[in-house]
Amino acid sequence: MVRQKKAPMRMCTGCGEMKPKKELVRVVRGPQGPDGTAAISLDLTGKKPGRGAYLCRSLSCLKAARKARRLERAFSCRIPEEIYDQMEKELGADGG
Repeated sequence: MVRQKKAPMRMCTGCGEMKPKKELVRVVRGPQGPDGTAAISLDLTGKKPGRGAYLCRSLSCLKAARKARRLERAFSCRIPEEIYDQMEKELGADGG
């Protein structure tokens, strides 16, 4: 009898629901640049280095996380509006 591996679960930063990691998209804070700001982007492959937080593949969860500043709390840094706008475009293009 082969035991089935348990799927890793992660919490969506937007809605707070626990879901399988594969259903979520990772937001990553990369290493800090020379100007002291961290690069924050969507990690659609789940392989980028850096601190990660997870979101459902829906714009509503990203907007909820943006409104409550949950990603900023998770990464302990301020996130410029342009980065949120860029993530919204990427999520929209991804079919979310």
